[in-house]
Amino acid sequence: MKFAFYPGCSLESSAKEYRASTERVARTLGLQLEEIPGWVCCGSTPAHMSDRILSIALPSHTLLLAERMKTEGVLVSCASCYSRLKAANDAVKRDASVREQVAQAIGATYEGNVPVYHMLEMVAKCMDRPGFEEKVKRKLKGLKVASYYGCLLVRPPSITGFDDREDPQLMDRMVAALGAEPVKWRYKVECCGAALAFTNADIALKLSGDILEDAKSSGADVVAVACPLCQSNLDLRQRNIEKYAGIDLEVPVLYFTQILGLAFGYSAGALGLGKHMINPVPVLKKRGIHV
Repeated sequence: MKFAFYPGCSLESSAKEYRASTERVARTLGLQLEEIPGWVCCGSTPAHMSDRILSIALPSHTLLLAERMKTEGVLVSCASCYSRLKAANDAVKRDASVREQVAQAIGATYEGNVPVYHMLEMVAKCMDRPGFEEKVKRKLKGLKVASYYGCLLVRPPSITGFDDREDPQLMDRMVAALGAEPVKWRYKVECCGAALAFTNADIALKLSGDILEDAKSSGADVVAVACPLCQSNLDLRQRNIEKYAGIDLEVPVLYFTQILGLAFGYSAGALGLGKHMINPVPVLKKRGIHV
């Protein structure tokens, strides 16, 4: 299957390991990713907090470019990009006035008809097809994983339509299929604080700290994420969280594609495991997973 791939800004910069693991996993699963030429930033939080039409025009421009590629749809890895592209589709479909204003902004009419998929959705579809088990070269038996979906994949449910809004299972299913153990915990769809880490750090540190504490107390060895900003808040700022809350955490935070890539037999270097602040290799070795 061929998809128009939208990396978004994070996969071009702070989350290069997410892109590397996504591309390797996609190849193994038989997903052909063709990067959208001329794509622009989706606007993320700043755009829709400042100018509604701008927040719809930015992703619509990219979706219009993707429409001309004649693929199965747009595939994204970033939960924020996924949210903004899906929201743009919804807005231009529902409101003719918005559609006209967006057309004026981008110089062409976009009708909102390009399907948008998150990489996790496609992984789940591939798991249900014959031959998936044969792709697993390294069983992750003994590894306990807290599947963290965050808030943007599942909300608003009327727009994303992503799994169950309160208790999503796609990532948990993936973890179990790889021989690892999905832990039961309470914070799988709670907000990490997102961009508040830049404007009101105390709130982000508190929210992210609660997530990591619950994951650890629930027995998780690692947290799996599907969003670059969630990964930054939980991994990059983990030492700050420990100082803020006066606790010891030491919880590795991996992209779900890195976990899948490990099971497919890729090396730690190929998956960018060395780029994380909290080194996951000692935990993996402790569980008998040699990378």
